[in-house]
Amino acid sequence: MESVTVLLVVVVIMVVLFDFTNGFHDAADMVATAIASRAMRPAVAIAIVTVFTFIAPFSVGLAVADTVGTFVDISDVSPMVGGSLVIAALGAAVSYNLATWRLGFPSSSSNSLAGGLVGAGLYAVGAGHINWGLAALQAGSLDGVMKVVAGLFVSPLLGFALGFVVMKLLFHLLQGARSSVRRVFVASQYLSVAWLGFSHGANDAQKGMAVIAMMLLASGVTPGFTVPTWVILLCASSITVGTMFGGWKIIKTLGFGLFRVKLIHSVASQVGAAAVNSLATALGAPTSTTQVVTASLLGNGAAEKPSHVRWRTAAGIVAGWWFNVPSSMLLGAWYCWLCLKLWG
Repeated sequence: MESVTVLLVVVVIMVVLFDFTNGFHDAADMVATAIASRAMRPAVAIAIVTVFTFIAPFSVGLAVADTVGTFVDISDVSPMVGGSLVIAALGAAVSYNLATWRLGFPSSSSNSLAGGLVGAGLYAVGAGHINWGLAALQAGSLDGVMKVVAGLFVSPLLGFALGFVVMKLLFHLLQGARSSVRRVFVASQYLSVAWLGFSHGANDAQKGMAVIAMMLLASGVTPGFTVPTWVILLCASSITVGTMFGGWKIIKTLGFGLFRVKLIHSVASQVGAAAVNSLATALGAPTSTTQVVTASLLGNGAAEKPSHVRWRTAAGIVAGWWFNVPSSMLLGAWYCWLCLKLWG
C-alpha cells in the first residue's frame, strides 16, 4: 500500500509540473499578438489570461477529461504498471515541453501527452488496452484515439480557416473606417484575450485532471473513472501559475517571427482560436492552444497578403507538430521501460 501511495504522490507532482509547463507554453501563445501589436502591456495581458485560465475549469464540464482519461484502459492492471504508464506519459510530455521552451519553439503540450500515453500504453499493456475508436468511427461517431486525433489535428485546420474568414470579414467591415476605430479594437482586444484565456483553461486543465483520475482508478482509490473536486482545484491552480510565467522566447517567435502583427491581426487570431477551443471543449475533444493560435494567426496573414508571411518559419513550426507525437510516443515507451525496470 505504501508503494501505491508513493506512486500516486509522484503522479500528482508530475501533473503539477506538466500543467505548469503547459501554462508556461500556452501563455506565450495567447498574449504574443497582443504584445507584438502594442495593444497591451505584457503584464496586463498575462494577468488577464491568468485570471480567466483559473476560472474556466470550474465553469465547464469534464468531457475532455473523460476523452483523454479513458482511451488507455488501466482499470484491470496493477497499480505499479498503471503508475509506471502514467508517470512515463507525463515524463515524455514535460521533457518535450521543456526542450521546446528552451529552443523558443511553440509546441503542443496536448500532443506530447497524447503521444506519451499511447507510447507508454503500447509498451506497458499492449494495443488491446487502447481504445483506438475504429468501431465508433465505422458507426459514424468519434471515440478514443480517433476523437483525440480529430481534436488535435483538425482544430488547427479550423483555426486557420476561421482566422482567414474573420480577417476577411474585418477588412470588409472596416473599409473607409476612421482612425478612431482603433480605440474600439483596443477595447475588444481585452475581451478576445479573456475569451482565449478562458477557452484555454477550459480545455487544457482537463488533461492533467484525466491523468490523476487514471491513477486514482488504477490504485483502487476510486471505483471508476472520476475527477474529484480537489483534482480540479489542483490542476486549475497549476496551469494558472504556469500561465503567470509565460515563456518570452516563444512570444518572440510567434509575435514577431511570422509577419508584422497589427492590432487587427491580434483580435482576429484570438477570436478564431477561442472559438475553435470553445467548440472542441463542448464536444469533449482535446485541442492544442498553441497549434490553434498559430494556425489562426497564419490564416490572418494569408487573408491579408500571403507574401508577407514568413512561410519558412511557419513550415518549421508545423513540421515540429508532426514530429511531436512520434517523438513523445518513443519517449513514453522508453520512460515506461525505465520505470518498470526500476520498480519491477
